[in-house]
Amino acid sequence: MLVLNGNIHTMAGKTYENGFIYVKDGKISAIGDMKELHGRLSGIQESTMDPVLDVNGAWVMPGLIDAHCHVGITEEKWGQAGDDCNETSAPVTPHLRAIDAINPMDPAFHDAIIGGITSVMTGPGSSNVIGGQSVFMKVQGRSVDNMVLKAPAALKISFGENPKTNYGSKGMMPCSRMAVAGMLREELWKACCYKEKKEKGDIPEEEKDFRLESFIPVLNGKIPLKAHLHRAYDILTAIRVAREFNVKLTLDHCTEGHLVADEIKKSGFPVISGPGFAARSKIEVENMSFKTAGILESAGIKVAIMSDHPVSLIRYLPLYAGLCVKQGLSMEEGLRAITVNAAEICGVQDVTGSLETGKDADIAIFTDNPMKTFTHTLYTIIDGKIVYQMGD
Repeated sequence: MLVLNGNIHTMAGKTYENGFIYVKDGKISAIGDMKELHGRLSGIQESTMDPVLDVNGAWVMPGLIDAHCHVGITEEKWGQAGDDCNETSAPVTPHLRAIDAINPMDPAFHDAIIGGITSVMTGPGSSNVIGGQSVFMKVQGRSVDNMVLKAPAALKISFGENPKTNYGSKGMMPCSRMAVAGMLREELWKACCYKEKKEKGDIPEEEKDFRLESFIPVLNGKIPLKAHLHRAYDILTAIRVAREFNVKLTLDHCTEGHLVADEIKKSGFPVISGPGFAARSKIEVENMSFKTAGILESAGIKVAIMSDHPVSLIRYLPLYAGLCVKQGLSMEEGLRAITVNAAEICGVQDVTGSLETGKDADIAIFTDNPMKTFTHTLYTIIDGKIVYQMGD
């Protein structure tokens, strides 16, 4: 594939006002200014380039990324029959894997493609203190196994009203925020002890603990705890627990993050903000605002924007970023929040999130800045193949 005459925003520090991208074997093979085209591609016959897309000044960007959603695991159409997001029979379920419940036939995957979104972090919901393992995946395909980029990609944990309400109403723990934090600590402590014994060779193969094995990539720093939280004191509790056990953490939703921005900055943990377009349906989101992302950026915190689909529809992810820009987030950071920042926070920056040689050819081409209301998606390209073009 050859993309010509694009206004290319690489999200890697370079913009080519009139540039090209050459794709080979599903990877970006060359990128640069149109003036360099013939020199960079000398020796490559044009007949081998199929298709050749002359986009005539259109915006060319890395495929957009939704860093927090429930696409495929909470199906849009089917109500309870298609909702596998939360295992509400037990508050601690670290061994559950989202990959086992994602339906790639969920129409939301195609809606994502129409919006120029090429990959997502999807996984368990927030009913449980520990909900299970999330997965980072492409949005095109019939087999989840072939769509996955990283699994597990995070271990979901939750603070605040959701675990309290779900289990407190049944007369079970957790009934309080103290219990939420206490149960999380207890499992992390067990996992640390288990890991130490395993490394010493003190755990025979037949005595391996399937639940505690789920914490090993977290304790080894390979994946983060993905924390659902809204209120300022829940944010600080999550940071406190993560520091105690020296693990990575992403602060998801982070609705009152603007109230404790200095503390978040000190922690070094990134934020996945949103969904600002949803209703203030419970007490803990009463301070929800599109201003939060801009305040966090000003404090020097890395921010991504989420849809939380189906809470807010995934197709309009770039518009949510645009509303954050309207309320104070910088234009550049708005674009980064749905591309390279999201990739870095999700731990997949080596393969996607920016347009650079060697990375997957996940490309979105728009009539204009995708954060503008009237912008159309011209092409969505995943692994070097056109999976959508305007008019489909």
